[in-house]
Amino acid sequence: MNSAASLNMPAESAELPGWRHVYSGKVRDLYEPDLPSYGGVHPLGDVVLVVASDRVSAYDHLLRPGIPDKGTVLTQLSLWWFDQLADVVPNHVVSTDVTVEPGDGLVPSDVAGRAMICRRLDMFPVECVVRGYLTGSGLVEYRAGQNVCGVPLPSGLVDGSRLPEPIFTPATKAELGDHDENVTFEQVAATVGDDVAARLRELTLAVYARAEQIARERGVILADTKLEFGIDPTSGAITLGDEVLTPDSSRFWPADLWEPGRAQPSFDKQYVRDWLTSPASGWDKASDAPAPTLPDDVVDRTRDRYLEAYERLTGSRLS
Repeated sequence: MNSAASLNMPAESAELPGWRHVYSGKVRDLYEPDLPSYGGVHPLGDVVLVVASDRVSAYDHLLRPGIPDKGTVLTQLSLWWFDQLADVVPNHVVSTDVTVEPGDGLVPSDVAGRAMICRRLDMFPVECVVRGYLTGSGLVEYRAGQNVCGVPLPSGLVDGSRLPEPIFTPATKAELGDHDENVTFEQVAATVGDDVAARLRELTLAVYARAEQIARERGVILADTKLEFGIDPTSGAITLGDEVLTPDSSRFWPADLWEPGRAQPSFDKQYVRDWLTSPASGWDKASDAPAPTLPDDVVDRTRDRYLEAYERLTGSRLS
């Protein structure tokens, strides 16, 4: 089994009354209104239901079992961040209210807490990435040519270095099972136009500036994050979509443990990656063999990191 096939395994998407499943990604399931259920028109307009699952992937493999409460953390943290950013950029959330009666068009009770009804956007074909610290694919590019996505950087930076200022380092959107590819601002402009590209860069940096400040006040470093934007067909406004500022789309590091020159501890699925590449897993990620089942302790420790990220950032326990 190759890696792309592994991630294209059938998703465990639920049958939800009033909604029709149309797509499953690595983590999220997307539903459209089953319009005959609503007399041809959904009460909230042109919307979709976005459901975050507990699925977890690494090295382009869908892993089993999932991480309990991960879908709820991703959804509730996104909603919290959308509120913090409301004066910076509009977002696509329409409702998280839960169904009272069948056919009312609200979130089905089966997925309450991990689902959002969202306005359908015309999405831009670009991942809007911003980096405040050097690591990951940005570090690889820097070591090869002292720049990231065409943005020149000073010499002497190491893994985990804070950049002189945050930089916009966009990427192409990859198909499921493939990798995003870093591109330059000029390549984005050639795709969406100069004015739109400039606005996407401006909004991405503004979101990062707000979020980085909030996270730092809570003892968390926001190293980088990935955002997605689209056009609201009704208002014509560039609108923030998908998830936002979660451990799946961002690198969050404990500020008190930050030490440039090494890989940083993080609030995400690093326990999963570390176990998969350790002798204990008995698995070669470069092989065609399917990934092994995750042991209970790795699942538990990963769940704890997601919950800790939520609690540190929001100041609340997940209800």
